[in-house]
Amino acid sequence: MTVPKEAGGLPAGARLRDIRTAGAAARHKEGMTLQMDDRQTAKRVLAIHDLSGVGKCSLTAILPVLSAAGLECAALPTAVLSTHTGGFGEVVCQDLTDGMLPSARHWLREGVGFDALYSGYLASREQLGIVREIFRMFRAGQEGGPLTLVDPVMGDNGRLYRLYTPEMAREMAGLCACADVIVPNLTEAAILLGREYRPAVSREEAVELLHALSRLGPRRVVLTGVGFSADRLGAACYDADTGREGFAAERTVPGHFYGTGDLFSSVLLAGLLHSKGLEAAMRAAVEFTAESIRRTVDRGMEPRYGVCFEPGLPGLACRMESE
Repeated sequence: MTVPKEAGGLPAGARLRDIRTAGAAARHKEGMTLQMDDRQTAKRVLAIHDLSGVGKCSLTAILPVLSAAGLECAALPTAVLSTHTGGFGEVVCQDLTDGMLPSARHWLREGVGFDALYSGYLASREQLGIVREIFRMFRAGQEGGPLTLVDPVMGDNGRLYRLYTPEMAREMAGLCACADVIVPNLTEAAILLGREYRPAVSREEAVELLHALSRLGPRRVVLTGVGFSADRLGAACYDADTGREGFAAERTVPGHFYGTGDLFSSVLLAGLLHSKGLEAAMRAAVEFTAESIRRTVDRGMEPRYGVCFEPGLPGLACRMESE
């Protein structure tokens, strides 16, 4: 079939497939222009985490938080779970290890770049090795490279999580060594350093832990679960480039709240990508997480579904811009 007259600027007699080809080329050019414009206005994060169908943690919380903070969030799911692993009984889990490296290689072939690489819970030694390789792949040939943040999710309250082994803990220490920022809790800090767990630390002990963790390799360390009085809890940080430590805390709310670590690390990363200093980004993360916990309690919501962070999302972008 031919077109008897000029169509879309093509000579008379051009075939429809030529029109389609020209249209596709125009759309491709337009798409590339839009992509370039997007890269100028929104930084892109690759979040390497699991996805829980029910329960607001991991990617279920990370994606909306980073998006509300004005960032573009790409996801590399490590597994899909029916729920998170706390409070819902036996979980249905589909492992996605086999697709992780092929997905990353596809993005490289397409020229996709990231301003930050952000990893969380990793369920096997194989996944830990894959994430190290993904970090290497997307840093190669980039001066400075993307910011890499590792949340070394391994345990809490002095114990490794059920599926974590000492060998995996050693692999996690290796992943932390090649990160720019790490965000352990007190349990994970003890595991990374090969020390005995202590449920509470003084200000001086927190500073010593921060410096010891930084000597593993990361230049910036944020230690969560830190409080110097019974009624306040928050975090401490150390930036080896500036030599400065910082602290932030909010009123303690009794109870166990799922997904708060993911909220905290996501707001922290958003602050860093919006050019906040480490202490200012940490303070924003502490405040947002504490507000979400208080809102959950005040509204009488069931904690196993995660904390009520959604009402705080509209103001998150403004919070990123302010000091």
